Amino acid sequence: MTDDVSTIRTGGVRVPALGFGTFELDPEEVERTVPVALDVGYRHIDTAQAYRNEAAVGHAIAGSPVDRDDVFVTTKVWRDRAAPEDVESSTAASLRELDMDHVDLLLLHWPAEDIAPLEATLEAMTAARDRGMTEHIGVSNFPSAELARAFELAPIVTDQVEHHPYLAVDPIERVLADNGGFLTAYCPIAKGKVAEDATLDEIGEEHGVGPVQVTLRWLLQRGVAALPRTSKPERVAENARVHDFALTDDEMERIAGLAAGERLIDPPFGPEWDAG
Repeated sequence: MTDDVSTIRTGGVRVPALGFGTFELDPEEVERTVPVALDVGYRHIDTAQAYRNEAAVGHAIAGSPVDRDDVFVTTKVWRDRAAPEDVESSTAASLRELDMDHVDLLLLHWPAEDIAPLEATLEAMTAARDRGMTEHIGVSNFPSAELARAFELAPIVTDQVEHHPYLAVDPIERVLADNGGFLTAYCPIAKGKVAEDATLDEIGEEHGVGPVQVTLRWLLQRGVAALPRTSKPERVAENARVHDFALTDDEMERIAGLAAGERLIDPPFGPEWDAG
């Protein structure tokens, strides 16, 4: 068990393990939920160009009493801007939207070798890091083979992928472990499906929490950064109740046993995923 699950420390990176995701939130929903997230203790906010809510995220952070330097902010370069000549201008556009001079983590949102060679894209992202536009770089939605290649090409720190009790990503986790990186899980509560799971509910009853909290604790206890998302402000604090209980080894194994290869996000341009 991880003794302190609040922060991931690896490869020179300190990342608040529980983040607030803004995928599929419109700007108005962001303005309602991100301030609440910061108020109840979230210090990791995830956005992307493709979400079309960067400006709202930046406004919410700027309006919070929490100091900007205390918030770990992630955004992403969309795949159609993966050409090296577009990476800097794309990142600069994100910073303007966020009204920030840098982000903490810049990700390539999806593999995009049909747009530009991975080496060229990552070289441009590394240059953006060296110019102070971001503290760290990484990738998102990379299967294990592509992830291993990315580690060979650039100083990436994470792979942000869909991961929840119904979708294991063991090959990706092995590559990350071998290279000192960490896993970031989006859709960690399977778009709410975990709330109806009998196994997770039973485990939650043992700890006085619900299935969502059990799922997030399972991720954090394994050293995974998790990005739950909700459009309901009243759920924000509820989802964060993961620090006053711990799962047993047996409970951890029972949750891992729910994996059935159920993928929720699989666009036509997505990669060939790892088997399993």
